[in-house]
Amino acid sequence: MEYNTTREKLIIREYGRNIQKMVQDAVQIENREARTKFANVIVRIMGQMNPNAKDTADFRHKLWDHIHIISDFKLDVDSPYPCPSPKIFSRKPEKVSYGSNHIRFRHYGANIVKMIETVSEREDGPEKDALILAIANHMKKSFLHWNREAVEDDLILQHLELLAGGRIKPNKEETTLSSTNTLMGKKKNKVKKKPEPKNQKRRIPGRYHN
Repeated sequence: MEYNTTREKLIIREYGRNIQKMVQDAVQIENREARTKFANVIVRIMGQMNPNAKDTADFRHKLWDHIHIISDFKLDVDSPYPCPSPKIFSRKPEKVSYGSNHIRFRHYGANIVKMIETVSEREDGPEKDALILAIANHMKKSFLHWNREAVEDDLILQHLELLAGGRIKPNKEETTLSSTNTLMGKKKNKVKKKPEPKNQKRRIPGRYHN
């Protein structure tokens, strides 16, 4: 019995071992015309194995690239596309640079900072005050998701002023944010009265019952 651990390693696993053997057989065909015809048949079979990708513009190009890769770039045929270079796959990928955005309070997120910058450029008035209040409430909700304990409104307004770089200075005495229960969607537990047992007379104070 032949086990997968003793078999040759699959180069592109999604095509399976049969396709890989067919490609290896195509490489051994001496006649170039017959080899090219056989390669075209293999490409059609490979395309049928992934019909959902047929709508992509470079679908057939990818199939021909894959058949060359499976053959270890040894398949010499009249391909409609140039054979890819083995150097492309040995080249190390470029390093991805980290984002340069510095967020002072990460639990609020970068979008809050952008919103504060936009609102700070507006003219003073009721509309700006309403937006500042909405942002502060959202900051309080984000803080509570990060830290389940209660938070004072003064701290949230202080953070808002810091993120705004002093361009927004909310009145801490007059600004009241939504309560923790409202922001977190919590409902107060109501004490339910126990139902009185059926078929039992209510006792009236001051009276005796047999």
